[in-house]
Amino acid sequence: MSSNATVTCGVPQGSVLGPLLFLVYMNDIGKAIPNEKIKLFADDKNVFIFDNDSKGLCLKETDYLDKLNLWFLANKLTLSPTKTCYMFFSSKKI
Repeated sequence: MSSNATVTCGVPQGSVLGPLLFLVYMNDIGKAIPNEKIKLFADDKNVFIFDNDSKGLCLKETDYLDKLNLWFLANKLTLSPTKTCYMFFSSKKI
């Protein structure tokens, strides 16, 4: 049996209100990069970035990750580098 502990931040895992409160909490993540749409699904987030050349795409990607990281820090969350990944799609060879 676990000992009692006071929750000062967040919601206990498995609580009835946990999923709803998580959605409310994450609702303004789009303000981190207002010109792009962030797709949310459960606890996953996706950002689709478009540009005409790979250099511009890389600059946007770095800028957006920095802005998202600031949003995460301001909301007492962390961006996990081991769970963060990206893919390039192109109709031409890059």
